[in-house]
Amino acid sequence: MSTPNKDIEKVEIRLKWDPSSQGEPPNDLDIIAATYSVEEPYGAPEYLVHFDSRAPDGTITLNRDSRTGQGLGYDEVMTLELDRLSDSYARVVVGVAIQQRDGRKTFDAVENTAVQIREGYNSLSEDDFSTVGAATAAVVAEFVRDVSGVWRFHDTVRGFEGDADSFAATMGSRPPGA
Repeated sequence: MSTPNKDIEKVEIRLKWDPSSQGEPPNDLDIIAATYSVEEPYGAPEYLVHFDSRAPDGTITLNRDSRTGQGLGYDEVMTLELDRLSDSYARVVVGVAIQQRDGRKTFDAVENTAVQIREGYNSLSEDDFSTVGAATAAVVAEFVRDVSGVWRFHDTVRGFEGDADSFAATMGSRPPGA
């Protein structure tokens, strides 16, 4: 659909954190994107993109993956090409989950966490997870296609409790009270 409105076309989700202290299990955070259909925008995700997968059509890709947080700059980077995403999708929800392999770990237990959402050189959102410090996962962005086909960004940080699998299954549900 052609429209004269400028909408969000291509965004980058960037995540960083510090490695764990020596002798401690590694800090492993993961970006997860979930797509939702026009028919069921709050139902089960049509597909997920995370460290072991990609979008079937190549519109959502994980460009960089870290299992430790070691290195300079952002440790994980995911690109969403919303302008190429099929019209059959109404929402894309992006979250961050902490792997729970070695016992429960929350955002408060991981040093120097930060997520940044950018479109080109413009920062749409930045957060350090301090408002959801007791959580093990968090939704960090929601992109919604309106009736004219324009993608809109909803800045949100909502904490969740549980492992990456349970988070991925429920991250796109309606927030309490909505």
